[in-house]
Amino acid sequence: MIKIRIHGRGGQGVVIASKILVAAAVFEGKHGNAIPDFTFERRGAPVKAFVRISDEYIMEKTQVYEPNHLIVFDRSIKTVVNFYEGIENGCTLIINSPNPITDFPERIDTIGYVDASKIAIPLFGSPVVNTCMLGAFTKTTNLVSLDSVIYGISEVLENLDDETLEKNIQAAKTGFIGTNIVRKGD
Repeated sequence: MIKIRIHGRGGQGVVIASKILVAAAVFEGKHGNAIPDFTFERRGAPVKAFVRISDEYIMEKTQVYEPNHLIVFDRSIKTVVNFYEGIENGCTLIINSPNPITDFPERIDTIGYVDASKIAIPLFGSPVVNTCMLGAFTKTTNLVSLDSVIYGISEVLENLDDETLEKNIQAAKTGFIGTNIVRKGD
């Protein structure tokens, strides 16, 4: 089972990202579930969501305490949240950062980083980085395809107007292209 924990701030689309990721996995014939954890329901407050993806039916409906994939939308939450807590050995980190990350635990084997804020702000007028970060996740992990993420965006965000939906698809594609990957030992 693939266990993913997503950290960000209220208003960045953390919960929506978890739903899109599950829709992408289901589109590929896998099983998935998304569990939100709002803590404080206000813009800017730390938010996390949990995703499980498996080839088999998933019974567990709890938080992910030991993720093997970690997606961080806003690195500054590190001052209030230990987003590295409980990560498994060989963990993959996907992070919104313009530069390579140097201060990370030894348990992380792969890092995908992209300046998602730089991509999202011109598109949306705010740092709603969720679809961009899913493009980065796709490129870094190959767990679901970019086409499946685009399908998930279309499904989960189906009530958006065509222009906004297209901006989200563009953000995912640009996030995919703009992601740099560093593997332990490189």
